[in-house]
Amino acid sequence: MNNPIAAGGRNPMHIGILVFDEVELLDMAGPYEVFTTAARVRARSQAAGADPLFAVTTLARNRTPVRARAGLALTPDATLADHPPLTCAIVPGGVVSAELRQQETLAWIAAQRGSTRLLASVCTGALLLAQAGVLDGLAATTHWEDLDDLRALRPAVSVREGVRWVDEGPVVTSAGISAGIDMSLHLVERLHSRDLALRTARQMDYDWKDAA
Repeated sequence: MNNPIAAGGRNPMHIGILVFDEVELLDMAGPYEVFTTAARVRARSQAAGADPLFAVTTLARNRTPVRARAGLALTPDATLADHPPLTCAIVPGGVVSAELRQQETLAWIAAQRGSTRLLASVCTGALLLAQAGVLDGLAATTHWEDLDDLRALRPAVSVREGVRWVDEGPVVTSAGISAGIDMSLHLVERLHSRDLALRTARQMDYDWKDAA
């Protein structure tokens, strides 16, 4: 049975993934793979030419290629100012010290809290959500090495340890790297169905772990 969050929605649902210099590659590529695979898996049961369930777009402040933490160059599909309206916005982690000072990025994150169905983070992306003020009064998690940094950055956040992800309704945060894949499968379940999430994990040969 489909989750009510997807009821009445039109395809495709647009998934935006933020990229920036020093982004952790798998923090963004993991969710990218989950949503594109989910779209491909669902398409098998649809008529030829049907719109895909999800369309995934990488976003940055401008279209200049960014360098991931391991050095790989990534060319954004769109900018923070010209992307399509998003159903879900995902903020990956990495080395985020420079991004924490980027007011344009922080303002964009804050805006997504009000305009998207789901705003999510992977790893230290939670620090960017916290800096943007969208985690105040909520429970959240991040990579185990950065839990104290999250507490210090925003004391109004209830930091959870030892969990894969924390779902607070419109805002979902995850721990590091592989936990972001787990969380993304959970987002597929929320936006469509558990059946599709399970079939996506199977297609990826991925052992999907629960939140705890």
